[in-house]
Amino acid sequence: MLVVLDAGVFVSAAITPGGVASRIVTAGVEDRFDYVLCPRLVSELTDVLGRRKIKRLISDEDGRRFLAEVLAAGREVNDPAEVAPLSRDPDDDYLLGLADEHQAEWVVTGDADLLDMADPPVTVIGLRVFLELLTAESLSASEV
Repeated sequence: MLVVLDAGVFVSAAITPGGVASRIVTAGVEDRFDYVLCPRLVSELTDVLGRRKIKRLISDEDGRRFLAEVLAAGREVNDPAEVAPLSRDPDDDYLLGLADEHQAEWVVTGDADLLDMADPPVTVIGLRVFLELLTAESLSASEV
């Protein structure tokens, strides 16, 4: 399965090891699902991880290690060619374009601007729901 993880998912994973976001990113890094990374998403992630507020929560070394793992495991793609204005926050629309261009099954986010959309072009789900799907899939695979 191919998904788009919002930059916020990665940031939450970096600063809260063992949390829901961390478990999701770990599953992606361990190839339990595929995720795409475009330059805009990587730039957003790098920018947020470099902020002073975040640097108080995670060391530079841990931040670099986390980013290297995430980049190594993700599928590198180009930024979406077209970004239609779809959500309340135009800065989030590229995630929908990214998912649409690469036929991702889901956009996984904690962002209400995306989660509250009436008719997104791709399914947008929250972190806990996605983690439940991953857990159910793992259980099904182990029963075979």
